Amino acid sequence: MPDIADSYFRPVKRRLYALAMPERLITHLRHVDFAVPDFRKYLDFYENVWGLTLMAGDTGVAFLAAEGSPEQYVIRLREDTVKRLDLLAFGAETPADVDELAERLGAAGVTLVSEPGTLTTPGGGYGFRFFDGDGRTVEVSADVAPRAHRKVEKGESIPVRLSHLVVNSPAPEATRAWYETHLGFALSDTLWSRHMGDLMYFMRCNPRHHSFAIARGPHVSVHHTSFELRGVDEYMYGTGRVLRSGHRMVWGPGRHLAGENTFSYFIDPAGNTVEYTTDLQELDEDLWHPHVYDVDDPMTQDQWGTANPMNELVAKESFNDVDRGVFVAPPV
Repeated sequence: MPDIADSYFRPVKRRLYALAMPERLITHLRHVDFAVPDFRKYLDFYENVWGLTLMAGDTGVAFLAAEGSPEQYVIRLREDTVKRLDLLAFGAETPADVDELAERLGAAGVTLVSEPGTLTTPGGGYGFRFFDGDGRTVEVSADVAPRAHRKVEKGESIPVRLSHLVVNSPAPEATRAWYETHLGFALSDTLWSRHMGDLMYFMRCNPRHHSFAIARGPHVSVHHTSFELRGVDEYMYGTGRVLRSGHRMVWGPGRHLAGENTFSYFIDPAGNTVEYTTDLQELDEDLWHPHVYDVDDPMTQDQWGTANPMNELVAKESFNDVDRGVFVAPPV
């Protein structure tokens, strides 16, 4: 039987929690930037297999856009001798919000990699960079010029937009608290295991179920990067196209319970996990209450029951290599 007292006080608890949270100045996920050793092979994969559009690039740096997104680019690739996550970039509404966030983070003792100023990347804008609690470099920007984009048509199996990034952390509870405390992210749902406790926190910065998630892993690294397709048909066409290209799918196709989105996970040429998805849940944030989902329930991992079973070997694919960019700002 439900706890009547808990049911009575829950709305009050929620209001108090909301009052304790910082004002959310982050609006959305902009792009994810990687450094990779085999630059040409990696660029060929994202442009000619994955379906992104090469927008600009100097020697050893390339910017790739999603056709349905107003963001100037959703992935930046940089040639280097080591593989690393260069940057995780979020948007803010105004330059004043960027300044306020920089002031707030500086006062809290967060290390700023750069002060707010004009950006020189495609689309320009105004932003700054800092290290998160695990040492990732994060950028927040406003006033980036929108890219001329288009409606992705029925049957086109190419990404509409960047959906979300999931990272690994050996201390996910602390990483979750960092993003809640400093950037105003909210918890949407949790994946839980009877043997290991909390395994993943799905975090949101807008009504989309998650733009960012934190998984329990042995070290700091990228878990996976996800790209949204137009609909289920396009998602399946895209999954089939990548399979026919000879690239390995490690898990899928299926539909998760948390977020209700579809999934097909592949390994890119650098060993990073990338996902095609669609139908990610949109929440009524005023009414939403986070769930805790048991990963031992087959419905949690895949509602359809079509994907290969999640096991330790599949999970280890997303542990990835140790990120060499921790607390080391990228050169560009």
